[in-house]
Amino acid sequence: MQKTVLKYVKGLSANANSWEKRNHKKYGSLAKICRQIEYDMKHGVTREEVVASFSHIHRHSSCNLLRQDGGSMGRLSEIEEHFSKLKTIISLSSGLPKLAITTSY
Repeated sequence: MQKTVLKYVKGLSANANSWEKRNHKKYGSLAKICRQIEYDMKHGVTREEVVASFSHIHRHSSCNLLRQDGGSMGRLSEIEEHFSKLKTIISLSSGLPKLAITTSY
């Protein structure tokens, strides 16, 4: 999952070949990346691990070049924003009372 986030945040290199451009076009959109992370969350990745991968990019010295690039940090903030909205939606929906649907004939 962290590999997926890093690939999206890095973006496409300036000297990418046609295969890399085609794969980036096919799999590199924000919607596809968020869908992949949500799939990973369904299959065992916890929300804490997702947040830890974001904080790794913000804090770890190996990601220093990413932090210097404004575009990379913009893409990272888009992913973080998506998952913060998702957390809000989940917490709101879990607090709602369940509706019982009954039918009488």
